[in-house]
Amino acid sequence: MRQSAAMKPWSNCIVTFLFIVSVACAPSPTVTPSPTIPPPTLTPIPYNTVVAKISSRGGVTPPLQDLGTRIAIAAEAQVGVTTIYDSAYVRLDYPNGDVPIERGVCTDVVVRAFRVVGIDLQTRVHEDMKKNFAAYPKDWSLTKPDANIDHRRVQNLATYFTRMGKRIGADDDDEKFKPGDVVAWQLSGWMQHIGIVSAEKIEGTDRYYIIHNIGSGTHKEDALRWFKIIGHYRW
Repeated sequence: MRQSAAMKPWSNCIVTFLFIVSVACAPSPTVTPSPTIPPPTLTPIPYNTVVAKISSRGGVTPPLQDLGTRIAIAAEAQVGVTTIYDSAYVRLDYPNGDVPIERGVCTDVVVRAFRVVGIDLQTRVHEDMKKNFAAYPKDWSLTKPDANIDHRRVQNLATYFTRMGKRIGADDDDEKFKPGDVVAWQLSGWMQHIGIVSAEKIEGTDRYYIIHNIGSGTHKEDALRWFKIIGHYRW
């Protein structure tokens, strides 16, 4: 069921949520990696299946050739597959490392979608941080890059996108957000959130749905204006 912006299903519990998700899409480097994380039990919905599903609703019309729409479709493929918000620090393979597909944080939505179109943000962010570590935030008191987690932090992704010339604005009008765009929001204090603009508009508006994970897995919701927008990026 589509949610209107006025309903804001998270708004009634956002204060409690901010305390629970204390790292806000940024896994802590001090947490000991868990050896008991179960292996993936789900697989991403095939890209073509999601295309057909959206096309049947009139959201988009094939062929879907532009990069932004491909990113948006790859993000939507995670809906119903990633069902757990899990901010634990995990040692990952490098490159192409990932946590089990059924779990993750907001940044994992972006990383996974970009990988589908051939862009490995784990490698790109880590390699840029190795060469330009001083240009990145020091919110976690790290003294060197960490390929397990660098790309899983909102502030680092935002910095990387900006350094690559992908920032196109911040609190733009609704119609300026296009499928596949990446949006960053300010939550509380230093905590930030990130998501991807969907390929489907909310009926009767110029606003697209947002695909994100803010506490209970990946969802597609009318969330563009839930929080203060601090970054708008387009690859």
